[in-house]
Amino acid sequence: MLGVDIGDKLLRAAFRKTKEQINKNKGLICFTKSWHNPLMWGHYAEKHTGMCLGFDIPDRLLARVIYAKRLLKMEHDPNSREPKPTEKFMDKLLRTKFSDWKYEDEMRLFVELDHGTVESGKYFYSFSEDLMLCEIILGPLCELPIEGIRNIVEDLKPPVVVIKSRIAFTRFEVLKHKIGSLTRSKG
Repeated sequence: MLGVDIGDKLLRAAFRKTKEQINKNKGLICFTKSWHNPLMWGHYAEKHTGMCLGFDIPDRLLARVIYAKRLLKMEHDPNSREPKPTEKFMDKLLRTKFSDWKYEDEMRLFVELDHGTVESGKYFYSFSEDLMLCEIILGPLCELPIEGIRNIVEDLKPPVVVIKSRIAFTRFEVLKHKIGSLTRSKG
């Protein structure tokens, strides 16, 4: 029979308590630095049928994800020998993912949750000077009409660029579809 040592129980309890405290009022929005990876489109854009939103965000607000092969180890208080989740450790913990996710090249924006914006259990974060929509990339298999999307965002400031994407012919990459992104004449 395997036993669980008291240190493990304290560690799990400390993690659980810290996670609950963070989840009450904090949220995160995840971004990638490039929309060209086909695996991202397969995982996050309904198998290439969705769209990608591009934002301008000040670097000072973004936290780079750390990709690791091993779980982080929490320090223990030398006197009580209890787990001690320091601010430095928590920052690292909130930004660490398993190394196999490295293809995402993820950046995170940590935000305060506005409990007044909850709809069906989901929180929303408004566009602002710190989160400016600048482009919309329609997936290679997206059936939404590009002109319809352009009409929706035509009055936004700064202007939002809307393009159609395609799968590259000679490499594993999603690219701008130059012909599909042209403005079609009306009439």
